[in-house]
Amino acid sequence: MTARRIFAIGFIFVCAAAGWFTLGTSLVYRTGQFDSSLREEVAGLWGGPHRQSAPEAWVARPADTVENAVEQADRGRDVARQVRQPSVQWVPAPLLRTAADVTLDLEQRQKGLLWYDTYTVAFRGTYVFTNPDDVERQVRVRFAFPAPHAIYDDFSFLVNGQPALRGGDLTKEMESLARVGPGGQLTLVVAYRSRGLDDWRYAMSSEGVAEARDFVLTVRTNVRGLDFPAGTMSPTSRVESGAGWLLTWRFANLVTGQAIGVDLPARQNPGPLAARITFFAPVSLLFFLAVMVVLDVRSSVSLHPMNYVFISAAFFAFHLLLAYLVDHVSIHAAFGTSALVSASLVASYLRAVGGMPERWWQAVLAQAIYLVAFSYAFFFEGFTGLAVTVGAIVTLFVLMQMTARVRWSEVFGRGAAGAHHAV
Repeated sequence: MTARRIFAIGFIFVCAAAGWFTLGTSLVYRTGQFDSSLREEVAGLWGGPHRQSAPEAWVARPADTVENAVEQADRGRDVARQVRQPSVQWVPAPLLRTAADVTLDLEQRQKGLLWYDTYTVAFRGTYVFTNPDDVERQVRVRFAFPAPHAIYDDFSFLVNGQPALRGGDLTKEMESLARVGPGGQLTLVVAYRSRGLDDWRYAMSSEGVAEARDFVLTVRTNVRGLDFPAGTMSPTSRVESGAGWLLTWRFANLVTGQAIGVDLPARQNPGPLAARITFFAPVSLLFFLAVMVVLDVRSSVSLHPMNYVFISAAFFAFHLLLAYLVDHVSIHAAFGTSALVSASLVASYLRAVGGMPERWWQAVLAQAIYLVAFSYAFFFEGFTGLAVTVGAIVTLFVLMQMTARVRWSEVFGRGAAGAHHAV
């Protein structure tokens, strides 16, 4: 091993790193380029994010409206006078009680290099409004749909236990009118089954701050690992229920501008994961080359730089195959297949080189640690850096022990007795 060989190996490493950077950039581009279009496609086929808001009701109160009118008097003069016109004022009706039950079933869908958090939702809400006046009034109640482009199966809209005449802009909401006696109550029951994307939210009002009295909302899920989006309220109680959770929000008299939200667990996306593994590849190759160079120093026969070219190409084959296999099979199957192909390339090549009976399995072992194990650490978010750090420290210890008695002046000395010849 000479300094020229070290520089040659370094040049090979730089070229391989450039190739991985290009491949990783293409993965990021493929993922980002189609994400928006695929998300719109998934939302169109399945449904978009749901933000269900509480219904609203208004009481009709008669009132007089004063208008200015201009009339012509004698001799063509204009005379202004005030005219009272009967009108109706719609006053908000207090919401006395809310009892809503929601079931969220996660059913993720894959499109291209990304998994999308699609779910089915079964909603049922019972709401009680009151007529604050001491005379019978007409009450208008409005229920807004949670998503503009979604389907609502088994839709039910009952006012005081009876199917109500439905009105309003059916692309956004459902409205109905009912007569309520003095100080009486109006009970609205709404139920439906739908499908959504990403998280699910419930708001106390369509906008701004609202009051919630005697409020109970329960959410049942079929999975755990839930999260709550920023700006939403955590549940007041959480109980394990089968494979998921039973979440409850219970408030006696709450005034808030925050919503309730449930963020279902995301599946590991093959595109971004493959891109991160690819960008990390130069680090794996650097560790591998360091071990192989030390083995060369300790051996009577060393590899030629061209041997390192083909070994680096076998490393690159792992990420190249992974990048284009994740479109067609699961990420775990693609990872295992790519690792097996790359290891087979290295093992068969070094056995064919000959003259180094132990080198092929030593190389495969190093590849299993620095390429396969380090890359697989990316499947465990939050532990990748720790795994690589521990591997680096262990590698440093092993290399220090292996080279403690090496006379580096002889290894790099020109024409020294300890110089090695290459295959």
